[in-house]
Amino acid sequence: MLPTYVRAVPNGEEHGDFLALDLGGTNFRILLIRLNGREAEMTGKVYSVPESIMHGTGESLFDHVAECLARFMEDQGIPFTRKLPLGFTFSFPCEQAGLSSAKLIRWTKGFKVSKCEGKDIGRMLKEACGRRTDIDIDVVAILNDTVGTLMACAFKENTCQIGVIIGTGTNACYMEQLDKIPKLQDELKDDGLPDEMIINTEWGAFGDDGALKFIYTKFDREVDKVSLNPGKQIFEKMISGLYLGELVRTVLKSLAQEGLIFGGQTAALQEKGRFSTRFISDIENDLIGDEEKTFQNTEKILVELGVKKLTKTDCANVAYVCSVVSARAAHMLAAGIATLINRMQRPLVTVGIDGSVYRFHPKFPQLLDDKIAELIDDNLRYKLMLSEDGSGIGAAIVAAVATRVKTDTEEAQQENQDEND
Repeated sequence: MLPTYVRAVPNGEEHGDFLALDLGGTNFRILLIRLNGREAEMTGKVYSVPESIMHGTGESLFDHVAECLARFMEDQGIPFTRKLPLGFTFSFPCEQAGLSSAKLIRWTKGFKVSKCEGKDIGRMLKEACGRRTDIDIDVVAILNDTVGTLMACAFKENTCQIGVIIGTGTNACYMEQLDKIPKLQDELKDDGLPDEMIINTEWGAFGDDGALKFIYTKFDREVDKVSLNPGKQIFEKMISGLYLGELVRTVLKSLAQEGLIFGGQTAALQEKGRFSTRFISDIENDLIGDEEKTFQNTEKILVELGVKKLTKTDCANVAYVCSVVSARAAHMLAAGIATLINRMQRPLVTVGIDGSVYRFHPKFPQLLDDKIAELIDDNLRYKLMLSEDGSGIGAAIVAAVATRVKTDTEEAQQENQDEND
């Protein structure tokens, strides 16, 4: 559980122009978002990160970002003398020290930038902009994509209090009362800001301590063993898109070795990563639209994989394995979401959700919805809401809310001072 220092969701009173920067891979985006209450007008551009910069120094990376920011503002007709608030979605592991302060823990996704780890990313961006004379921005927030998901949905529906990602990986965040965060009570006591904060659960690591042993199978153990980080991110490896296909391959290989499918032939299933998670979605579609059970998608996929001895019974068994692995993932995710809803005890909570598994698996949303309904307390209600561009517009919303909250707090303090005078 990590504090994000995001203290409020949008209330419809956010107005003005805000910048969003979304850096999480070989490309990054810059967006200009004009807010007028619940209305948003957005323009943006994608910029590349050359390999030489991905393997260069921290100074060269952020100088590149600052140069692109300056070009973008010029293209949008924004004078460099105008200082705009910026929200920065930085999708790498960080330790948050404040809303606009986050220290990089380590690089992932092919980045090997030197002189960055342990450094304050917000400060490095500010310093890069400060080395130029044609740009002046105010980095007001650094966030991850889960927080962005929550805030993007809260912009449209203010009951959104939970954000969930279920794609290549998984994570969740939720709004917590400050009196339930003991380690921050003294630090934030009487600061004049709202008495709540979004908490980043980092729940992908749930189970690393053995808490999931009671449902951990030999197939999970095999997938974990050959992963890049054995023993870590156990919950994520049981439910997320990076691993679901590999789980299915591992189960099918075991069934073939026992002579239960494919005439005992295992050659097509030996290579790690051969069974893509997208195959699961295609095969699950057979179970929805294939009334005569011809298993057209399933057969096509297995033939392309090189399965030689294939029967309709094999196809039915493969489809069943896919459905079981999918259902377990949806039910485990539902358990996590239901736990947060039950903890919060709010009459109605909207859950903002995004990620390729939720978007593209034909049965996953319904499986998830049905199981959450079973697991939450009887007196509570919820709804799921697909997030649109959480890492983009969500970053600008965080910046807008932070600006509004700061202004409201300063005005309230001024009023109190005037009354005392």
